[in-house]
Amino acid sequence: MPAPTHLLYLHGFRSSPRSFKAQRLASVVRTLQDQGLPLVWCCPQLPPSPQQAMAELRELVRHWPTESTVVIGSSLGGFYATVLAKELGCRFAVINPAVQPARDLARHIGEQTSFHDPQDKFFFREDFIDQFRSLDPYPIDHPERGWALIAEGDEVLDWREMVSHYQGARIHLLDGSDHAVSDFDEHLPKLLDWLRLPSPTS
Repeated sequence: MPAPTHLLYLHGFRSSPRSFKAQRLASVVRTLQDQGLPLVWCCPQLPPSPQQAMAELRELVRHWPTESTVVIGSSLGGFYATVLAKELGCRFAVINPAVQPARDLARHIGEQTSFHDPQDKFFFREDFIDQFRSLDPYPIDHPERGWALIAEGDEVLDWREMVSHYQGARIHLLDGSDHAVSDFDEHLPKLLDWLRLPSPTS
């Protein structure tokens, strides 16, 4: 598979483009761009409505080349990345993906705040649960197009469940770590290698 020309990163529930992993990947892409690699990078703020989020993402990538597009997502963003990649037929990479958001987010119905801006509030509605159910991308049609970084130490999601949903993808199972993958820098070279992108020179 060719190296990507277009990269889309999708953050998790209550997160934003200011998340550590999003910022770290954005920094790597900027460095590679400065070194002459023609990469398109996009990391949008996702709305709380799954239906609206997918509509915006479909419009965003409407003219992107399928063969050289990769969608990357963390947690709930991993769910969206899997849905979008299945629709587009492109490659995808997930980090501790939320594989059962309809079940797991049902307890979060009501007013929520953003992790990165406590002043940013939104209402997570009950009908969003049915929207998640309607988007369910599992089982994955072409797991060989996928890469997954899954932490056994995830304190939010069950690593066994994540692994079972991504059988056939290239899975990197971490002994320990956490939901946020706080040691993401240690594993970033594996993702870049799978993407067929060079490690940026400092």
